[in-house]
Amino acid sequence: MENLIPFTSIELGKITNHRSGEIKFGEKILTVPSGVHPVDFITHSKAKFVLFGIPEDIGVRANFGRPGAATAWESAIKSIANIQHNRFCKGNQLLLLGALDVKEELKKAENLDFLNTEDRKTFSSLVEKIDKEVSHIVFTIIKAGKIPIIIGGGHNNAYGNIKGTALAKGKPINAVNLDAHSDFRILEGRHSGNGFSYAFDDGFLKKYFIYGLHESYTSKNVLMRLKDLEDRVRFNTYDEISIRKVKNFEQELNQALTFIKNEPFGIEIDLDSLPNIASSAMTPSGFSVEQARQFVHHFGQHPNAAYLHICEGAPDLGEDKNPQLIGKLIGYLMTDFVKAKSILEG
Repeated sequence: MENLIPFTSIELGKITNHRSGEIKFGEKILTVPSGVHPVDFITHSKAKFVLFGIPEDIGVRANFGRPGAATAWESAIKSIANIQHNRFCKGNQLLLLGALDVKEELKKAENLDFLNTEDRKTFSSLVEKIDKEVSHIVFTIIKAGKIPIIIGGGHNNAYGNIKGTALAKGKPINAVNLDAHSDFRILEGRHSGNGFSYAFDDGFLKKYFIYGLHESYTSKNVLMRLKDLEDRVRFNTYDEISIRKVKNFEQELNQALTFIKNEPFGIEIDLDSLPNIASSAMTPSGFSVEQARQFVHHFGQHPNAAYLHICEGAPDLGEDKNPQLIGKLIGYLMTDFVKAKSILEG
C-alpha cells in the first residue's frame, strides 16, 4: 500500500466539529497509527469496515466527461467525520485508511485532449495504472476479513473493485449497479464507461445487474450486447419502473438480488443516476435519494454483499452555496450500508 496517503487521527480531529454533549464519528473512527503497518492494523482491528478514497477523475475525462469527481473524497470525509455516533450507527465500526495517491496521474492527465488519439491512449494507460492500485487495496482489505467502502473517482474504478474482490475470494464475483448508464461499453481502452465490460471480459465479473438504466442514453449496440449476454448480464430501466410503471421498484430489488445473491457481490452506486446531483453526467430525471438509500439497504443486508462503491459525485460542479451536499449524501449512503450489515449480524 505504498501508494496510499494515510489519514491521521490529527487530520481527522481537524475536520471534526466538536460540540459539547455530542459524540461525532470523527472522535470514534479508527485510523492507522504512525509507524504501524497498515495491513497488520487492518487485520487485527475490531472495525468491520475499511473506508478509503480515490480522488481522481481521469477515467471520466478519458470518457469525454466533465472533470470534478476528484473532489468527492474530500467532501465526503468532512461530512462523515461529523455524523453523530449513537446507538443507530457507531463510528468505531469504521477504519479510515486514507486515499489513493493519484497526484502524479492527475498531473499527467491535466493537459490531455480526449479528441487526440495519442492522448486517449495516455488516458487509458493512466486508468490502467489506477486499476492496479485499487485492486491491490481492495484485495488486501478483503483478505484481512474486512469490508471495503470505496468513495470517489469515476466509475472506471468498478474494475479495480471487482478484480480485487474476485482475487481475494478466489473466484469471479457478481455486481449490482444503480446507474443511468451500463458502463458496459466496448473494449476500446480503459475509461469510466467500460469498467464492467473489462471486468467481465477479464473473467473477474460473473453476473452483472444494471438497475435503472436510462433508455434514451443507452446505445443500440450496448442493448444488443446485453441481450446476447442475458444469462449473465441483466437490467431494468428507470423508464419502465418510474415512468411507464410496468415494473415495481421494490419487486425489482428482489429480482436483482435473486440474480446475484449466490456469489459474493459488489454494490455500485453512480450518483449520476439521481436527479440534480452534481456529477459529470448530471440528470434532471432519475431515482430519488430515498430510493438510492433503500437500494443500498436492500443489498447491504445480504451476507454476500462484499463492498460498497459510491462514485461520480463532483462537488466542484454543484452549487457554490451548498458545497457540502455531495459529501452529506455519500455519508447517508455509507451509514445505510453499515446499518444494513449491523442488522444482518443482529
